[in-house]
Amino acid sequence: MQKTVLAKPARRGRGPSSAKTAATREALTAAGLAAFLENGFSGTRMSDVAERAGVAKGTAYLHFEDKAALFTEVLRVFVRDAAGSRAIGRPHPGETTHAFLRRTLLPVVRDVQANDRFRVLYLVIAEGPRFPELAEIYRAVAIDPVLRLVRIYAKRAERRGELCPDTISRLPVLLIAPVILGAVWNNLFGRDDPLDVAAMLESYLLLVFGAPD
Repeated sequence: MQKTVLAKPARRGRGPSSAKTAATREALTAAGLAAFLENGFSGTRMSDVAERAGVAKGTAYLHFEDKAALFTEVLRVFVRDAAGSRAIGRPHPGETTHAFLRRTLLPVVRDVQANDRFRVLYLVIAEGPRFPELAEIYRAVAIDPVLRLVRIYAKRAERRGELCPDTISRLPVLLIAPVILGAVWNNLFGRDDPLDVAAMLESYLLLVFGAPD
């Protein structure tokens, strides 16, 4: 009697490594940033992003459900890179809030302007009226976390008698207004002679807190 030999089940190939998955996601994010800045949100297609990243269109959708999800990741990485290795941290013992903000915020703003990172804000301003979700994403990722920190340190300054009570802590957007104004001004009017946005913030801190001790 002939013995029946059962075929061994085919071995499944191993899935992509975590390092390869992370590299693909990083490539898509970088390609997405370049595409959004070059073509705007409305003019960018996921297929274009995939081509820039050197992957198939279907691969792009494996990582990001749609353009809005990609834009969210672009912003998250963009904000992370803008902050760099500079953790805001806490004020030193006895350090005034004014000195703390000068020490921590001014280098970040200088780096953002030097590396032309305000362009994402320009993109949101230009396309936000047609795509309100962009403004919502930008606010959630880039604006609200900053406002929360401003409120925390404004309350510290008010407790220490460095600010009038219930001023900046109630309207924290006042403290970042010079940065937004400077960025918008440079995009519209300052291409040939841009404002120094960090210097604007530094001068504004002097107006708010007075001369440093």
